[in-house]
Amino acid sequence: MGIFILKRLAEFIPVLLAIVTLTFFLVRLAPGGPFDTEKRVSPEVLAQLEAHYDMDKPLHRQYFQYLKGLVRLDFGPSYKKPARTVGQWLLLRLPVSIELGLYGLLFALGLGLSAGILASFKPNSLLDHSVMTIAMMGICIPAFVLGPVLVLVFALWTDWLPVMGWISPAHKILPSITLGAGYAAYIARMARGGMLETLVQDFIRTARAKGMKESRVILRHGLRSGIQPVVAFLGPAVAGLLTGSFVVETIFVVPGLGREFVESAFNRDYTMISGAVLVYALLVMSLNLLSDIALAVLDPRIREQ
Repeated sequence: MGIFILKRLAEFIPVLLAIVTLTFFLVRLAPGGPFDTEKRVSPEVLAQLEAHYDMDKPLHRQYFQYLKGLVRLDFGPSYKKPARTVGQWLLLRLPVSIELGLYGLLFALGLGLSAGILASFKPNSLLDHSVMTIAMMGICIPAFVLGPVLVLVFALWTDWLPVMGWISPAHKILPSITLGAGYAAYIARMARGGMLETLVQDFIRTARAKGMKESRVILRHGLRSGIQPVVAFLGPAVAGLLTGSFVVETIFVVPGLGREFVESAFNRDYTMISGAVLVYALLVMSLNLLSDIALAVLDPRIREQ
């Protein structure tokens, strides 16, 4: 296991280098620049701005200078928000996105696992068909549709919940539901399929033949193997929850990294875009590694392989 983890960590370096390189050059190939505004500045002022941020140097020199900064964990200055550096903005916005992602994950796990396990107890029954129908609806309805619908129902019609900001616990309910609903549907289907496949195995029959209580059979033996598809899905799911919050943070005006990334893309804030992409990539790779480790802990066969 230790060798496996070290190998995966060693793979991080070339992958992150490739991501940084592609992001650095692609954002600079896009039309426009960080100093393009509605009010055109004079060529002299533009030249001074580019010289201040070292943008007057050849592109390859800018690239290597940026890499040297990353080695020192320096993401560079923000072109559009010079009050803080990019690293400071990331530290300010990232905790909000992580908190939103964790709430969405808790909602998805709580609802998805409960629905999937309940549906597996009585396959092809009314309960099973009802749960799977709702799960399919959750998969088909995207966040940019579900979010405005929740705003319409719980804010405009009933005035039960606020819809803008990230202040009180009430502000966090609708964004968390919007973000986690689609993943709850996937988890429900995976949990149902995994439990149905596990409950017909020989070791489950043996446990029942010994007179073990059904609840103990399910919780101690069936659940451990039945949720393995869910655990395998958690790595990409958590990564998607953290990196897929652009729409949710924009709809509900959540001051997270996703909204900051969208604004920086519109503003052509090169360093902010590159820093956000790098942080997201590191999060995704780390979460996938943790998912693989969790699978190895649950399944001895994976540890042996």
